[in-house]
Amino acid sequence: MRRSIARPLLAATAFLGLGAGVAWAQASADGTCARDTLVAQSMQRQAIDQLEQTDGDEAKSCRIWRRHVETMRRVAAVYGRCLSGSERNERLAQVQGSEKEFSGLLKTRCRGQ
Repeated sequence: MRRSIARPLLAATAFLGLGAGVAWAQASADGTCARDTLVAQSMQRQAIDQLEQTDGDEAKSCRIWRRHVETMRRVAAVYGRCLSGSERNERLAQVQGSEKEFSGLLKTRCRGQ
């Protein structure tokens, strides 16, 4: 299992570093968006950290994956509202892709857990 999430985790971790200054500059026009974007980035980092804690325990993995899917949905809502242009498109694609990937894992591997 570790191997199947390693690639998306590396991509997500690298992606978080891209455009952080741009996101801040775009969002700072609206104080709410500035705060919400920073919180969303933090939530995304924490979700990735939690994914790295999966240790083969299927029930634990399923809980972490459920939390991850919900977090990615919340982060996507903030990015959709607060970012613009290519950064918005890129970040939304990244978090929505992650949400879709882990929703798929939940459906195939976490029935009844």
